[in-house]
Amino acid sequence: MKSIPYGRQDITQADLLAVQEVLTSDWLTQGPAIEQFEKKVADYCGTKYAVALTSATAALHLGCLALDLGLNEVLWTSPNTFVASANCGRYCGAKVDFVDIDPQTYNLSVTALEEKLELAKRNGELPKVVIPVHFSGQSCEMERIAELAKLYGFKIMEDASHALGGRYQGSNVGACEYSDMTVFSFHPVKIITTGEGGMILTNRRDLYERLLRLRSHGITRDYDLVRRNSDGPWHYQQIELGYNYRMTDIQATLGISQMLRLDKFVARRNMLAERYNNALKDLPLLLPGQSPEVYSAYHLYVIQLKLDELVKSRKEVFGELISAGINVNVHYIPVHTQPYYRNLGFNEGDFPQAEKYYAGAITLPLYYGLSEEDQDYVINKVNEVVTHSEESRNFQGRI
Repeated sequence: MKSIPYGRQDITQADLLAVQEVLTSDWLTQGPAIEQFEKKVADYCGTKYAVALTSATAALHLGCLALDLGLNEVLWTSPNTFVASANCGRYCGAKVDFVDIDPQTYNLSVTALEEKLELAKRNGELPKVVIPVHFSGQSCEMERIAELAKLYGFKIMEDASHALGGRYQGSNVGACEYSDMTVFSFHPVKIITTGEGGMILTNRRDLYERLLRLRSHGITRDYDLVRRNSDGPWHYQQIELGYNYRMTDIQATLGISQMLRLDKFVARRNMLAERYNNALKDLPLLLPGQSPEVYSAYHLYVIQLKLDELVKSRKEVFGELISAGINVNVHYIPVHTQPYYRNLGFNEGDFPQAEKYYAGAITLPLYYGLSEEDQDYVINKVNEVVTHSEESRNFQGRI
């Protein structure tokens, strides 16, 4: 029986040779490949600075620290995301809240954001940081969010973990034209991979320098920052509490090699998404909407079942696809419904659009190496499962 994952990495002989070469070099951890990888990503995105890290979660955490998010200050993000987008605020002792999603793009709704900001201003509870999440690879409406940031005084960190290689208004995601920082993920199911890994980009020199310190225990050798005369060339000082969030040269070398195929990866993902769109458009499904301002990186392809037109539940449809060897997934369980966040006072019904989306969402396989043959198998099985459900409903209606 077939076994088709919802996502997977693409590793070539060139990737293997690049990693083999660094394994026989003088550097395995913090060597020259780190800066080369950072420069490659920054140049691609059109950004001044980049800092490679152990994961996108680490990048989100350090981004919050660099923006001085502190105890009982406020961070807002989308409920339709992985928990890391919210947890980064909690790591800093901040209060976390959410903004409901747009039912077409599944991204943070700018209309909901504007309404929530106006209410928060009246109540004296404005956020210090807002993290828009570019769900599935499609950029949020960053220009409008940036306008609101100027009006209400918050900082912006883009969670673009899904969106490397995507574009917004003709510029590459990560250019930080409308934000203070942008975060990428290099997990194996993302657009490119370093195994585990992440990166944070910015155009602000002050943030860049602090991120470098925070990445490595808060330590500096910068003469302008040390608090007494140097003891010698070995001298360093820890001037703040930092972390060991350093990427290795092994990972960075794989990332450099993968970057050579980034545009190719994204173009194929878009082609496969269009094949899904054409093949599934007449089924009782909602297909992912795309803003005309956006070229999506298409990390995910998520359908929503029109449950009112089906006899089967989402769980039954999911199970039948799994049984057919199609390893579908669901992205995401709304963060505010997780037990940890319920304990902070959130409840079902708080963000109805995110909850409605989640109730019918199923993520279909989409990755660079997905063959048209395997995609056709997925399409045929989805058609079979939901069409039989629809026929069953019609039959029952005639009894």
